[in-house]
Amino acid sequence: MKTSDVIVIGGGLAGLMAASVAASRKQKVTVLTYGSGSLPLASGAIDFGSLENLPAHHPYKKIGLKACEAAAKFLLDITAQANLPYLGSVSKKIPIVTAVGTLKYSALVPESMNANNLANKKKIFVVGINGLKDFYAAMLADNLKKYFPDKTFETTKIDLHLLGGRDITCMDAAQLLTDNEQPFANELKALKASKDDAIIIPPILGVAGDFSRDVVQTQIRAQIIETTCLPPSPPGIRLQRAFMKYLQASGVRFFENSKVVRGITDGKKVTGVVVENAVREKVFPARKVILATGGFYSGGIQMRDFDQPREPIFDLPVFFPTGAENWSNIQLFSDKPQGFATTGILTNDNLNPVDADGNVLFDNLHVVGANLGGVDKIFERSAGGISIASAYKGAIL
Repeated sequence: MKTSDVIVIGGGLAGLMAASVAASRKQKVTVLTYGSGSLPLASGAIDFGSLENLPAHHPYKKIGLKACEAAAKFLLDITAQANLPYLGSVSKKIPIVTAVGTLKYSALVPESMNANNLANKKKIFVVGINGLKDFYAAMLADNLKKYFPDKTFETTKIDLHLLGGRDITCMDAAQLLTDNEQPFANELKALKASKDDAIIIPPILGVAGDFSRDVVQTQIRAQIIETTCLPPSPPGIRLQRAFMKYLQASGVRFFENSKVVRGITDGKKVTGVVVENAVREKVFPARKVILATGGFYSGGIQMRDFDQPREPIFDLPVFFPTGAENWSNIQLFSDKPQGFATTGILTNDNLNPVDADGNVLFDNLHVVGANLGGVDKIFERSAGGISIASAYKGAIL
């Protein structure tokens, strides 16, 4: 096996971002994934949270504002190339409509979900689909009225006659509408919405780029706005496919269903990784490795015993709050972070893993994404921002 300049372990948001940035720098990149990654579960929007008044151990303090801004720009470029335009920046928040009718503010937002102009619309149509699970137009409209009490709302439900009446998900509808958008466009035309109106729909306009959206929007005068949805999420899958399109065009080697079981090291250098398959183990040599295997939810950090979390590939030390009383809050939904969510690997400013005394363990191994510890990313709403920013910095070092 030829030596890669960079091996990326993991195919979630952080892994795909790291591989794309490394490939853009003309490096020979290999991606090893075990599973489908996190993006099919994601809304497609990227949250950065706050970058101000952070403790020294926070990942953003290691990453830096410059890398955060560069990462945001890189993602905007990648999505634009895939005809999946995104809007926003690290410091600017854009509202999107959730599936239950609340407004959520994110830093980087698919153009199809941009709800920034809703306040200027005269009438807001909310369109449901017969048989579509987990999307309730009347409830969405009632909740959205709290934000726009002076607006006129109209709800309707249409039947696309696509699956013979059985229940479908947003992903089913998005796949079926791909290259078959005209029946849906015809139904929206019947609303007779003007250019001063908005039409809110579930995220069903295709599974790759904005090609399906372009077909429909060019026929409708009103702005069409997609909401978020429960997984599997078409906007998340569109973002995943935008990255994959870029990686394939860049000649990145991609090995799916490849479980990395251990690293090969020489002192403070990682020289390669070992992949387990059905027949035998296989060695992948590398000059640099980016660890993007995720946290608890994806097995990047494991804990068989309550007080002994471990990173399974390189056996890196894992930070976690000691004491059961510090592990979680009494209230699940509270105004404080959850202790267990801060579990992860601590690094230096180059995202190299460090021990309890701050000593670097491997100087060509970079830890990115949900592996990073010391912060509750869900509570801070910074998971996506930390993922792409740490991946960017890890790839350019």
